[in-house]
Amino acid sequence: MNKKGILPAVFVMAGTLAVCQLPAVRAYMQEVKQTPPGVSAALQQADAVPAMAGFGGSSSGSGASVVRKEMAKQKRVDRQQLLATIQEEAKTLYRAPIDAKVDRVWKAIPGYNGREVDVEKTLQLAEQAPAGQPVRYLFREIPPKVHLSDLGAHPVYKGNPEKPMAALMINVAWGDEYLPRMLDILKKENVHATFFFDGSWLSKHVETAKEIQAQGHELSNHAYSHKNMSTLSRQQAIEEISKTEKLLTEQLGVSNTLFAPPSGDFDQETVKIARELKLQTVLWTIDTVDWRNPAPEQILAKLSRTMEPGALILMHPTKSSSAALEGIIRIIKQKGLALGTVSELLSPERVPETETKLP
Repeated sequence: MNKKGILPAVFVMAGTLAVCQLPAVRAYMQEVKQTPPGVSAALQQADAVPAMAGFGGSSSGSGASVVRKEMAKQKRVDRQQLLATIQEEAKTLYRAPIDAKVDRVWKAIPGYNGREVDVEKTLQLAEQAPAGQPVRYLFREIPPKVHLSDLGAHPVYKGNPEKPMAALMINVAWGDEYLPRMLDILKKENVHATFFFDGSWLSKHVETAKEIQAQGHELSNHAYSHKNMSTLSRQQAIEEISKTEKLLTEQLGVSNTLFAPPSGDFDQETVKIARELKLQTVLWTIDTVDWRNPAPEQILAKLSRTMEPGALILMHPTKSSSAALEGIIRIIKQKGLALGTVSELLSPERVPETETKLP
């Protein structure tokens, strides 16, 4: 073959080899593009040259393997760094549980769950999040060793002071004129209260009670005929509580756990009887004294001064409280407190919270 014939043949062979190698080259270059920032540009360049040399394919596989190893190594390093950050932050986010106790002034005070970071779930969530997004910490609750039910026969006047929540307790023993307005406000504000019903009132207003129940409010026991419990015999006290309990169960299907003595009048025997009936005696932290018909501004001024975490706010369906209710809710929220039912306030469950921090 003469020289003129040799050169075209060489070019044809080289072109054929190059075409055969294109898939491997493309695959390798794709891996190079996906290499994380932690893998140096020098490494990419060093592997790119032997990958093309000789068109034999063996060097190409070797270069891609190095890149994969570096990527896996970098991923392990990043995961370890993220894990260390989460573990360190978990120490500052830890909250110890608080046991229920009997206070000399406030009597029974419920416990409050602690919390700890669920490190593994937080790490998994952080790894799935877009780059640069703050870490969202997930928590487990830690129950206290001593619960309210462990304390014996003691009344409750407030929730745990570490729980950022307050509750409205609405005692209903007469009339229903102002209930519709109060229910409308509670619905608009997305607030659930606890209504303590006098049994004699409830027996005549079952449909109204069902309407209150349908809106998600808690229904509870305010004895039957609004008598001072401390003046009653043991049997009379049992009947006062039991008759209303029967109405709550049979007419409304309520499984009740609370008892609010009429006029706040009780003695230790009352508390013992309530406990025997599996009911927690509940009084109040703040009294609106709305039965005296104060101006709404007076109620709001009092609550603004005295509102605190764990507060139980006593009111009735009166003209004063119905006019002040929106302002009461506003004050509670401005204090940074959630609003719940009495049972929610007295439970050890934590108020929902979210912690997000940059890694």
